Amino acid sequence: MNTATSHSPMAFETRPGFFGRAEAWLDERGKGAWIAAMVLGFIFVWPVGLALLAYMIWSKRMFNSSCTAMTRSRTRHMSKTSGNSAFDAYKVETLRRLEEEQDKFEAFLERLREAKDKAEFDQFMNERANRNDQDDTDPSNAAA
Repeated sequence: MNTATSHSPMAFETRPGFFGRAEAWLDERGKGAWIAAMVLGFIFVWPVGLALLAYMIWSKRMFNSSCTAMTRSRTRHMSKTSGNSAFDAYKVETLRRLEEEQDKFEAFLERLREAKDKAEFDQFMNERANRNDQDDTDPSNAAA
């Protein structure tokens, strides 16, 4: 006897509703599909377009540089074998090396941003200290 029926609460949690399926469908097609849906929403029923725009901004879909569909297709192509074991080994090693170089480059960029932020902050603090020193030594302020 199967205890999981279509009326059990667990059955509703495993199957997404209309909005969940629509979101997954749009995600599979990428950012362009989200933008097209938003534009069509504005054209036909403007509150729907506005709601889609708000959702895209709130969920950071508007500014996400990597789409789920692109990630899936990249993973699918990386795991696909060509039939030539020497080429497959070369491809795996090259992809591993490229990912390692990308990680190192991203770490370098992060260190560069931190150094720039620190330099800007130090410059701000020095200018502030110099301004305070000038205010303390200015005779026009002392004659109060």
